[in-house]
Amino acid sequence: MQNLLVTFSQHENFLCHIPTEAPHTGTMAFVAKKIFLTKGVGKHRERLSSFELALRNAGIAACNIVRVSSIFPPNCKLISRSEGLKHIKPGQVAFTVISENSTKEPHRLIAASIGLALPSDKSMYGYLSEHHSFGETEEVAGEYAEELAAEMLATTLNVEFDPDLSWDEKKEVYRISNKIVRTLNVTQSAVGDKRGLWTTVLGAAILIGEDD
Repeated sequence: MQNLLVTFSQHENFLCHIPTEAPHTGTMAFVAKKIFLTKGVGKHRERLSSFELALRNAGIAACNIVRVSSIFPPNCKLISRSEGLKHIKPGQVAFTVISENSTKEPHRLIAASIGLALPSDKSMYGYLSEHHSFGETEEVAGEYAEELAAEMLATTLNVEFDPDLSWDEKKEVYRISNKIVRTLNVTQSAVGDKRGLWTTVLGAAILIGEDD
């Protein structure tokens, strides 16, 4: 015990001089300038391989994907998938909002969706949402994800609405408010492989920096 106390006292002065803040490194925060939406489906006897095939189908398998949460940055531009894929380089780190779902049950319906809501004021941020489900059609899952994103944006912008309204009624409220300019979704659905292979679906929003 005595030796332990001596050891601590020898390091006491050193510990007192440890800086409380890391030195400024000069690095810049990453804020996406462009975003594109994509989706894919894959089937394989291995679950991981089915996910890989879904990424290939979505055109983003060559990326090292980093999952991020769901803010559409201010002054960011939504571009088409075909244009977005031109920015993808093999091995690049791609910050991605992604939704995925898998099943090995034959004939089971699955879906994965990304919803998006954009404010009319481009200097404000928008919202992306992730939703995955079983037993929902592509249309139902997509509308649900879209509604989630719109509600998150509406509450941020102080748009008053009745949460019990239908999605069509809410869209009318958002339109009248003039604060939400656009909502949309990208959704992939599939039916579980009849042979019992793993079936994976995904929807994704890829964030692109200025130099990508």
